[in-house]
Formats: sequence, structure tokens, C-alpha cells
Amino acid sequence: MERVLAGIRPTGKLHWGNFFGALQNWVKLQNEYECFFFVADWHSLTSEYANTSKINQWTLEVLKDVFAAGVSPEKATIFIQSQIPEHAELHLLLSMITPLGWLERVPTYKEMKQELTDKDLNTYGFLGYPVLQSADILLYNAKKVPVGEDQVAHLELTRELVRRFHSLTGKNIFVEPQPLLTPTPRVPGLDRRKMSKSFGNAIWLDDQPKEIQAKAMLTLTDPARTHRNIPGNPDVCTVYDFHKLVSDQKTLQWSNEGCRNAGIGCVECKKAMAEKAIDFFKEFREKKDHWNKHEKQLLAAVAEGNKRAHQVASKMMEKVKGALGIKWN
Repeated sequence: MERVLAGIRPTGKLHWGNFFGALQNWVKLQNEYECFFFVADWHSLTSEYANTSKINQWTLEVLKDVFAAGVSPEKATIFIQSQIPEHAELHLLLSMITPLGWLERVPTYKEMKQELTDKDLNTYGFLGYPVLQSADILLYNAKKVPVGEDQVAHLELTRELVRRFHSLTGKNIFVEPQPLLTPTPRVPGLDRRKMSKSFGNAIWLDDQPKEIQAKAMLTLTDPARTHRNIPGNPDVCTVYDFHKLVSDQKTLQWSNEGCRNAGIGCVECKKAMAEKAIDFFKEFREKKDHWNKHEKQLLAAVAEGNKRAHQVASKMMEKVKGALGIKWN
């Protein structure tokens, strides 16, 4: 089976965007590929370096969410980035050969600086985080990396680093990773901007039914539909976007047609979406509750994943050191 690698940063609680954009896909991929999934706690330091007190707890919560979503340690290797020191080691070595211009042109570098305006991101670590991402991928010789179209530039940087490393050392030890473009829905926040922890517009995965219902009432609809009897446009309605994620086809059609012909009101549509969302995430909440009560069992499974990841990563580092001529035993 081809090897796939993907990670998620623990910078707070996970929301619907994380579920539909990543975790749901991980559940599918674990049945089709040899998967390595990790919590990228070192990547959290690029923006949370001034306050690291919660990263361990966030990491644990993300792991619970990963397990609750249906990712299984019996089907995939699940590990914590910081428990595999080879990630830092390869990051250092790759940074020695990475031209600054390559990093400065990565599109998401400017985008993240604009989004995280409350953070001082003028750091070496933030500029170089794409190199750490490359190290994450190359340590495991992952042939495929699930990415959205906006992340293809990051992967191309990794491919360029592979070619540069091979050219400088004369040793071909890495696989050039290929993008595994998967249909990733754009999940808007309550205010129609991208759902984000930073914007405070998220529906969290562990929100209880009452919280989902309350947030549904705050979700933006078609701004032109100011009265119940005015037909609306579901294509510009965040509630309808949410329906597409959690509702069955019959409900989706009811929402679409009812909005366009003013057969239903926005409040009615919001209540229906909330009920569908509550039902959709019922199993997730039950599994999350299970892992809240069985943290030791979860951490034991992750410890096995760490062990497996370390075995693979250490073998790759031996090859890297050999190619660079710095292997002493």
C-alpha cells in the first residue's frame, strides 16, 4: 500500500472545518493507504510560542477528537510530532539547503500573518515552518499527502527540496511526494468568513445540542432576505452551507426550494439544520465521552504509534546522515 502522511496542529479545540476538511477524510484514507497521522505540536509553537502552557492539553484533546472521528490505531499509525526527535533533526538539516526566497513566496505565509494579526509572527520559526512540514513528510517517505488546492504550494516546496538535496549530495534517498487532492468542502464560520479559532466563528466538535442550537440561530443567512415572505438565495446562505454538510438529500432539497420560493423562513431552516447537526455528531459525542473516560487507554495506543513512527524515522535519518557524510557509526 502507498504511504500517506497528514498532520493537524493543536492550537485549541477542533471545529467543523477540521472535521469535514481533515478528519472525515482520514477515516476514509486509513482503509485505502498505509497512513501515518500525527498531532503537530511543534508546529503549534510557530504561533503559540509566547504561551505554551495549553499545548499539551490541546494535543490530548485533538487525539481524542481523532479517535472519536473514527481514525483507528489498528488501521493507522497515530503519533505525536514532538515525541519523534528526528523531525527536528531533519528540519535542521533541510534548513541548511533551503533558499530564503523559496520560503518567502509560499502563499500561506502572508495569509497566516494577515489572519493571526494578534500574534507576532516575525520569527525564524514561522518563516521556516514549511521546512518542518517537509521534514514531517520526508521522514516517512510518504508518497501521497492529502492537501487542498491551497496547500499544493507547500508540497511543491517539499518536492523542490527533494530535488535540491539529491542534486547536492548525489544520493537519491527521498520519494517526491505527490498531492492527494481530495474534495475538501469550504466550511464557513457563523459569519460566513472561513471557520477559524482566530475569528471566533466556529462550531466546536464537542459542542452539546443546546450550544449547536444557539449557534444555529446566530448563523448568517441571505442578507437580502429581510422578511419571511421574500424569496432567498441559498447559495449565499451559511445555514444552507451547513445543511450540505450534515443533512440528508431530502432535507437539503426542502431547504433549497423552501428558501427560493419563500416556503420556509430562516428560523425554521436554522432549527432544522441544528437538529440534523445534533444527530450527525451524536456518535462523535458518544465516542468523545468514551475517550474522556479512558485517557490511559488512548495514550497507550498513541505510545505504540510513537514507537512505530520512531522506527521508521530513525531509519530514514541514517540514510540522510549517510548522504551528507556525517554518519559516524
